[in-house]
Amino acid sequence: MSSSGPSGNSPQQARLDADAPGTVRLHVGEATELGSRALQRIGYSDKDSDVIVDQLVDNALCGYQFAGLPRILIIAADAKTRGPRSEVRVVHESLLGVTLDGGNNVGYVAVFRATEIAARKAAQTGFCAAGVYNSYYSGRNAYYAERLARQGFVVFHAASGEPRVLPPGGSKPALGTNPICFAFPSKDGPVVVDMGTSSVMMGDLRYHANVGKPLPPGLAVDARGNPTEDAAAALEGGILPFGGHKGFGLSFAVQALGLLAGAQLARGNVQDFGFLFWVIKPELMLPGTDFAEQMSELVRSIKATPRQTGCDEIRIPSERAHRERERRRVEGIVLERSIIEAIQAI
Repeated sequence: MSSSGPSGNSPQQARLDADAPGTVRLHVGEATELGSRALQRIGYSDKDSDVIVDQLVDNALCGYQFAGLPRILIIAADAKTRGPRSEVRVVHESLLGVTLDGGNNVGYVAVFRATEIAARKAAQTGFCAAGVYNSYYSGRNAYYAERLARQGFVVFHAASGEPRVLPPGGSKPALGTNPICFAFPSKDGPVVVDMGTSSVMMGDLRYHANVGKPLPPGLAVDARGNPTEDAAAALEGGILPFGGHKGFGLSFAVQALGLLAGAQLARGNVQDFGFLFWVIKPELMLPGTDFAEQMSELVRSIKATPRQTGCDEIRIPSERAHRERERRRVEGIVLERSIIEAIQAI
């Protein structure tokens, strides 16, 4: 662990994360140890702590600071975390589908278990639809989808949530932030498309509130429905969907897919957390065809598109995150000192 200050690097050698007063640079092992200790103090087993912190550190490596170790503070503060938990269990299973009761476990644990089962079933049958309910906070959809794509599967993943997003014309939240994710295997590694249907994700909003940073304009409203750049005020109000009615339409569809995953079964509420996977073995539809090679060719073709003046590269979704992951494994992860102290205080 090192306190951040001037790095002394030339502009060509500048680190991805700038050192600044009030920040600390952690290497992967240090970040993992800090996160694991805090999660165990909250009450998670060694096994579950390992599952959670592996994603949190990977999120930070990929450049999603708000989805990294700061998320431990959100988990610790949530009333669900203090509630009783039971083992994640299968409540319904068919040849091509499975539904799991998350047992009020945080989604990092419950959804991870679902991916393990979905991969096993899809390897046998070519396809699996998996749903998880009675859970919350699953983190970054891309984390799960990428793991499945590395096993050769094509993946669709959607996650509905509690009301945080206002529908167009509404004065109160009615939808979750409702991210959607696609992942594809290729000869050059997984290609992942992961996006929220809200203008800002809740983790990012809470991170801004924790460190006192303003939001960009046009993303959120306060409790009275007035536009705000104050993240704390937005937590009392709500978030807008991205892209107006188009983002709202996608968000509505994800909320409905959450019902397919069992969202209403936990508390009788149709506006709740539900995590859905469709996991497909490419050979199910294209026997004898090398889908991964086709994906690599698609990526190469798109990246070879003639570029406009001033454009150095055409980038494919997930390319930035995967590059940054490898650099931060060497350079470390920079966190606000206040965040580290709050985690240590647990």
